[in-house]
Amino acid sequence: MASPSSFAPVDAVRIRGSALPGLQAIAAESKRSFPRHMHDVFGIGVMDRGGQRSASGRGAVEAVRGDVITVNPGEVHDGVAMRGEGRAWRMLHLAPALLSDGVPAGFELTRPVLSDPALRQGFDRLFAAVVEGEDALALEQGVLQLLRDAPGTRAPESPRRVAPAAMERARARIADDCIHAPTLAELAREAGLSRYQLLRGFAAAFGLPPHAWLQQCRLSRARRLIAQGRALADAAAGAGFSDQSHMTRAFVRFLGFTPGAYAAAR
Repeated sequence: MASPSSFAPVDAVRIRGSALPGLQAIAAESKRSFPRHMHDVFGIGVMDRGGQRSASGRGAVEAVRGDVITVNPGEVHDGVAMRGEGRAWRMLHLAPALLSDGVPAGFELTRPVLSDPALRQGFDRLFAAVVEGEDALALEQGVLQLLRDAPGTRAPESPRRVAPAAMERARARIADDCIHAPTLAELAREAGLSRYQLLRGFAAAFGLPPHAWLQQCRLSRARRLIAQGRALADAAAGAGFSDQSHMTRAFVRFLGFTPGAYAAAR
């Protein structure tokens, strides 16, 4: 466990665990572009400097200094610095289990970018509490207050795009066994489609083609295994990566920090 005031720096992206399981703080400063990826957690953050363009599951967005930025679990998104200049931002990652009560059922962050001083202040308080090593009770209270007091960030009645059943079957095949990658032909048979129909339909339904989705599933599984205390080499093997260096490259490419930094933050 990292000391209360420390982060584990890697390429200007620093991650910090907390006393509340499922809550992490991330601080980043970078000019790099992040490719399309996803997380299995909710994300709420603030742009501290510069600006960023990104494609999200809720449309193309731009965020500048002072804006609050959000992402939902499983939402495919990327990130590119405006005008190629550096930008700095902070994020809080919240596991869905933290939202099991105290917020409406079907909770969803509906606005990827918003200018809301009160929400920004609530974020700053909770982020500071994580960095300062507050206890789990204080952090849990801060999480629920942040979500409860966030105007315009929840609309459980909003219609959600439903992926065709054939695509859901193909995605379930990937999710059920991310270690052994199926072939495109196998996924197509699972969906009852041609390989071309499967490839086109999968990307349209989920924002990523099948292999890229498989990569994200492996990344999420690796993070869970590391969080359980597994050795990095074991986590890599257990998530389907060819070796630890393969897993490390995926972490750095999509998340900006190494598996070692993630383990230290836990």
